[in-house]
Amino acid sequence: MTLFALLGAIPSLLSRKATYWVVRNFAGSVIFLARIICGLKVELRGEVPTGNVVIASKHQSFFDVILHAYYLENVNFVMKQELTYFPIVGFYGKRLGVAPVKRGGKGKAVSQMMSGLEKSVQETQLVIYPQGTRVAPGKVMPYKVGAAVVCQRMNRRCILAATNVGMYWPKHSLLRKRGTVVLEYLDEVPSDLQTKSFVKYIEENIEKASNALMEEAILK
Repeated sequence: MTLFALLGAIPSLLSRKATYWVVRNFAGSVIFLARIICGLKVELRGEVPTGNVVIASKHQSFFDVILHAYYLENVNFVMKQELTYFPIVGFYGKRLGVAPVKRGGKGKAVSQMMSGLEKSVQETQLVIYPQGTRVAPGKVMPYKVGAAVVCQRMNRRCILAATNVGMYWPKHSLLRKRGTVVLEYLDEVPSDLQTKSFVKYIEENIEKASNALMEEAILK
């Protein structure tokens, strides 16, 4: 990360296109090294989203961030505000135009997120983690309204994403297991759902698909 950050700093200051190049190639190097060093392969399923969309995704570890950054052409993220102060992550996050969110009151967090997104005029595939943080396999955490609010207020389509990455690249662990990580892009969320129905829909479908991927991994 440090190597890519240093080599790409000046080009990224001059061009957002260069920022995407640095981020995507860093992500690709992580995927390559994970396979060579750890025996950790990656399988992509579904159609990669394009255009101005929101991607509501399961979040189990840092590796699923890497996968979205590699596969999505114009990736962007809703990011915890404290991460924007980190030297490398913060710099490149700001160059991508991330929407920082401070943990706390729900209403304030949503308003802050919308304020950050409304400043951006570029077409992006915006990744939102509806549970708000990494959630280890087998753990339960409620889904939040952020993805629904963004789609409704900014008239964006929403694509769901499931993964089993936490089984191989655990949260808060240096252990990397051999196997095949799957990132699966799912169907589009119906556009006529109200907020509560929207949140229920994405929770049921993301959890169902992610659980199926994890069960599949156990059986292999």
